[in-house]
Amino acid sequence: MKKLILGLTILALTFTNSLNAQTTKQAQHSHNYVVLTKKIPQLQPIILTAEALAEEDGESFGDFQAIICGKTVESLIDKEMMKSFIAKAKKAHVKIVVCGLSLKKFKVSKEDLPHELEVVDNGLLHNFQLQKRGYLSIEL
Repeated sequence: MKKLILGLTILALTFTNSLNAQTTKQAQHSHNYVVLTKKIPQLQPIILTAEALAEEDGESFGDFQAIICGKTVESLIDKEMMKSFIAKAKKAHVKIVVCGLSLKKFKVSKEDLPHELEVVDNGLLHNFQLQKRGYLSIEL
């Protein structure tokens, strides 16, 4: 009888410790997001969404990236137009990423872009890689 009680006690302690470890791991988990867009004006609602998620997630809010692909990369060289988006994105902790394949296809030089924008070789691949790392993703 004593062995049974001892065995059940050890089992209960093991279960409790396992449950506590899972709860701690979940509490430390960051929520990361990535949005793929082909239209620069969509940066405004993307940034507003990031702000709302940051407020909702609190300390769990992690990384937020907006990837720009397609013909719209031609407009990114308009530094005056991009100034407002970049300032808002920085304030909301949103990283604006540009697809290098799109830059090549539409003959836009990386040097002509505002320096705050990050260029990746392939925006679609970058998006998939982030999804594999657990990022929540949407395409607009």
